[in-house]
Amino acid sequence: MTTVSRDGARIAYERSGRGPAVVLVSGAMSTGATTAPLAAELSDRFDVVVYDRRGRGESGDTAPYAVEREIEDLAALVEAVGGEASLYGMSSGGALVLRAAASGLPVRRAAVYEVPYAMDDEAVRAAAEYTERLTEALGQGRHGDAVELFLRHTGLGEDMIRGARQSPMWAGMESVAPSLAYDDAVLGDGRVPRSEIAAITAPLLVLAGGASDAWWHEAARAVADAAPEGTYGTVDRQTHMVEPGVLAPVLAEFLAG
Repeated sequence: MTTVSRDGARIAYERSGRGPAVVLVSGAMSTGATTAPLAAELSDRFDVVVYDRRGRGESGDTAPYAVEREIEDLAALVEAVGGEASLYGMSSGGALVLRAAASGLPVRRAAVYEVPYAMDDEAVRAAAEYTERLTEALGQGRHGDAVELFLRHTGLGEDMIRGARQSPMWAGMESVAPSLAYDDAVLGDGRVPRSEIAAITAPLLVLAGGASDAWWHEAARAVADAAPEGTYGTVDRQTHMVEPGVLAPVLAEFLAG
């Protein structure tokens, strides 16, 4: 199915299950298909929406990009499923959920998992350098280099990056490379946007994996503490690559509240 955002961009989505509406928001280098396994785990209790964020998959796009356009995309999806929904966002998709919830969208509940905010000055500087180099690579049409920058920025080793370049998946990764700028814009300067999060009136669950590095938990606690109704939690034995079958019960309990 498709809906039309405020600027005319067509946003492709799929819907499954019955119950309260929940929109799943993917992170960087991903499409709605990435969240489909989680949707399958939740669809026995919820009306679950997965969608291709603008500029990737089957969704359209309209230049110039602005974070507000992606918030309008979510507004169109929420309207399409009845005018109110809960939101869940993974990684940089979680940053989009936070900004959408803060904007005043009719969000019943919101949950995010491991939003990659910078928690010290070194990380802030690294984020600024990444933004500069990403902008240059995309501006010169070097999509493969942009993907490499992203993978390196997320901590992937050089051997794994070389292997990724030789994999059948690389062409698909290059095709969505321009959207890396969108995720980067959603994260702003990399710091936790405490004043913006303070405007979120819906209950907010902020999760990190029990096996993830300490800074993920520091970031999650900072986000939860900034929200009027924020709660910090962990998902046992999980890392950033969280297993849908393990995450789903945690989400379901919160979203059904």
